[in-house]
Amino acid sequence: MNLDGGRLVAKVLKKNGVKALFTLSGEHILPIYEGCLSENIEIIDTRHEAAAAHAADAYARLTRNIGVCAVTSGPGVTNAVTGVANAYFVKSPLVCLGGAAPLNTSGQGALQEMDQISVYKPITKWAGSIYKTEHIPRVLTHAIRIALTPPMGPVYIDLPKDILEGTSDATIPLFTISPYKIMPEERSLKKIVHLIEKSKKPVLLCGSEAYWDKADKSLKNFVEQNDMPTFLNGMARGMIPSDHPLYFNLCRKKAFQESDLIIIAGTPLDFRLKFGASIPSNVPFVMISNDPTILGQNKDPLEGLSGNLHLIFEFLSTTKKSDRKDWIDNLRNIELDMKNKLIDKAKKEHIPMSAFTFIEAFNSALDKDDIIIADGGEIVTTAAKRINLYNAGHWLDPGPMGCLGVGAPFAIAAKWLNPDKNIIILYGDGSFGLNGFEFDTALRFNLPIIGVVANDAQWTQVLQPQVNHYGRAVATKLLPTRYEKVVEGLGCYGFYVKTPEELIKTIKHAKTLKKPTLINVPIDPDVEKDDLQRKSSPAS
Repeated sequence: MNLDGGRLVAKVLKKNGVKALFTLSGEHILPIYEGCLSENIEIIDTRHEAAAAHAADAYARLTRNIGVCAVTSGPGVTNAVTGVANAYFVKSPLVCLGGAAPLNTSGQGALQEMDQISVYKPITKWAGSIYKTEHIPRVLTHAIRIALTPPMGPVYIDLPKDILEGTSDATIPLFTISPYKIMPEERSLKKIVHLIEKSKKPVLLCGSEAYWDKADKSLKNFVEQNDMPTFLNGMARGMIPSDHPLYFNLCRKKAFQESDLIIIAGTPLDFRLKFGASIPSNVPFVMISNDPTILGQNKDPLEGLSGNLHLIFEFLSTTKKSDRKDWIDNLRNIELDMKNKLIDKAKKEHIPMSAFTFIEAFNSALDKDDIIIADGGEIVTTAAKRINLYNAGHWLDPGPMGCLGVGAPFAIAAKWLNPDKNIIILYGDGSFGLNGFEFDTALRFNLPIIGVVANDAQWTQVLQPQVNHYGRAVATKLLPTRYEKVVEGLGCYGFYVKTPEELIKTIKHAKTLKKPTLINVPIDPDVEKDDLQRKSSPAS
């Protein structure tokens, strides 16, 4: 049976488990819409193409499968770049379908005709075009396999308008991808086992690759078998619950300094680890990654393993049980001391409340099954020290690109996938301004997400070094905007609260509402931070 190109696209997506497409409408991609409607794939249209890409990224993260966005040619394709680039840095298997000018008028100046593939090549694992309608099933399936092959990442496909409108009886490839599970050689694994068994003060830092490799159970078994103090970053947050006796969050620097073996698993030695400088030169360390290209990047490990983290943790759980009670107790005392200092800061009365007070109240209002979307700079850095997490995939932040504006798009995908869970966005006020209109999208699709804005009327994370270095601030001040009234204008619920008690009560109330809700909270912009001795700014 002859089918048009849009229907062929939709059949491939359905074959690969896709149930929702994120998009912003455009004439070049209308055949894809028709195909999705015929294949019962829901079309969720956003207010900006970057939001469509962000939502598809979140869909991929939460399903650990492809997430798909479709954007129209020219400015639609260029608007989606930020979302795709952000997915690239977290190795998220986002598939971006880009409408393109017809091939039959190529080079003649068609509407929105441009070289779109060159734009995407630096920020994807693969970027290419389809030149015949009958090639759609095989090329699209090939691109999906590339996206899902570890290390995973986004792909981009150009779909010219006349190719989508053409017809073909091409068949859909019979098989979808089975994730590759590469296991290092046993000799290398046994070296790591030996290092762990002789270590008296080991420590583990585990990152996003463990989440992508579905190492949920094997990571926990490894940690418990080895009495391994564990720190988590990226998508690994929540894989060891916050109340687990071997989970630590605040004392990593001290743990690294006192350790006799550091294991870095599933995360690169990037800026978050000071390009390897966070690891003391006198402490041996091991690197484990599903991406062999990052082993030895910036600093050479004593041993490096490349392979599927689930399989590696399974093997490393066969070590002899060791008693490391003294080491764990020592770190726990340090952790509790640091935690109590943060709590003491939160108890200091400020009007408006301090960021520390805000975060303590926010954390107190959370239930264990809530999914938190972090969209901000300074407020998210503060929150990461105190937010309790109990499940994998329950904390989504931009990742190492530090891309703001993910809040509502991430929340939309998360709520669509998890209608029975509370999806709560932790916003900086600057971040809300980037994609706040996506509350319109959430309302149209009956997705009652909750946003909480920490409103200090400035870009704090940029203002701090600016004032410290130059003694004044520019381009970092905002107005104390009543953001809750913005979403009220869209038809959503809005609340303005000033005290921590009101904040806790209002978040809990918002969980009972059936519409998207935004809570706007003024916080003190001038509370001294741990690492900042503020200077008065002539511009403030």
